[in-house]
Amino acid sequence: MSLIERSFREKIVLVGVTVPPASGEETRRHLDELALLVDTAGADEAARVLQRRDAPDPATYLGKGKAEELRNLCEAVDADTVVFDDELSPAQSRNLERILGRTAIDRTAVILDIFAQNARTQEGKAQVELAQLRYRLPRLRGRGVGLSQQAGRIGTRGPGETKLEEDRRRLLRRVARLESELRQVTQTRRLQRKGRRRTRLFSVSIVGYTNAGKSTLLNRLTDAGVVAEDRLFATLDPRTRRRELPGGEAVLLSDTVGFVRKLPHQLVEAFRSTLEVVRESDLLVHLVDSASPDPEGEIDAVRAVLAEIGADGVPELLVFNKADRAPAAVLAGRHSGALVVSATSGEGIDGLLGAVGDRLRAALPVVDLVVPYDHGEILAALHREGEVLVETHEPDAARLRVRLDGAGAARFTSYRVGAEPS
Repeated sequence: MSLIERSFREKIVLVGVTVPPASGEETRRHLDELALLVDTAGADEAARVLQRRDAPDPATYLGKGKAEELRNLCEAVDADTVVFDDELSPAQSRNLERILGRTAIDRTAVILDIFAQNARTQEGKAQVELAQLRYRLPRLRGRGVGLSQQAGRIGTRGPGETKLEEDRRRLLRRVARLESELRQVTQTRRLQRKGRRRTRLFSVSIVGYTNAGKSTLLNRLTDAGVVAEDRLFATLDPRTRRRELPGGEAVLLSDTVGFVRKLPHQLVEAFRSTLEVVRESDLLVHLVDSASPDPEGEIDAVRAVLAEIGADGVPELLVFNKADRAPAAVLAGRHSGALVVSATSGEGIDGLLGAVGDRLRAALPVVDLVVPYDHGEILAALHREGEVLVETHEPDAARLRVRLDGAGAARFTSYRVGAEPS
């Protein structure tokens, strides 16, 4: 059963704590997003609490006095659950539940719940389950001696395992099994990517904040038929489609899971095999929702996750979606080389495809070649497989400067300037 019951709409109190150097406005924006997450999970916001502290209280996160105030508020609005914007330690969660008299969870638990609702494939379900188990294990251990029959008191000693230990062992066995299954999936994906690389196709991944329009853009570019909903984390499973660019080269376009602020580390780890497609891409199309209240903050959040998965070194093309919104052009003007498109109407799509082709070609190495005239088939192959930048003719051979991919550069090595004649 999920962490937020979906048989009815729960009433939720949201709690955000501003800790320097964060500002109160930043905390309010985070709570607005948390409200959307809670709504997606199947619950309604009944009230919210904001607090400023120099540092979170180790025992209750809020401090005992504020926790008592929160309990009174929960009783007044008849709240079922309290959701904190920051991750709670097992001890904090346990202490808060004792004071509040109701469930206290955090943003991580809500995001995991949403992922559990949206997982469709066997792989996606396994990844979400693994993330949930990694999140729950320390909280199971954190329940202390209350469930233990090995606390050392009279009548508690004896053979057999405690219920707590049985739960821990069962969960650990399940974690090991899921990790093994996902390792096999990772190996299969790597073999598939190697096969695709042999076709010498470029790989382009569409990344961005959740609900930025990535699936809509993939549909616009490739007629992929991917379900695109105005809902957070509607897409968990990556989809790859082929697309011809205006320059004639073909690319593989992949849609990926959306990112979000404070994306749980457990999810990043569990979805690492899925996110490898991003790390191994030739180019990232970073799609930004121009209508978002905080597009710059969302850009930073996406780049933080890219760094966490080792994809921060992949070239990035920043694209602002929803060209019909006034801020789009203004936002793009703040970022060199950024584009403006509308994934829904198709505005700016031709420019995007042209820019993708230009960026991919610009990343290829430039080699100088000398090809004798009696090797006319090589000259034809160079014009077909590469981008000839300069071509001059000498008495016995043509001298060319060509942009080639790695396989092409290796194929024509014997014609490179300075190479030994074959």
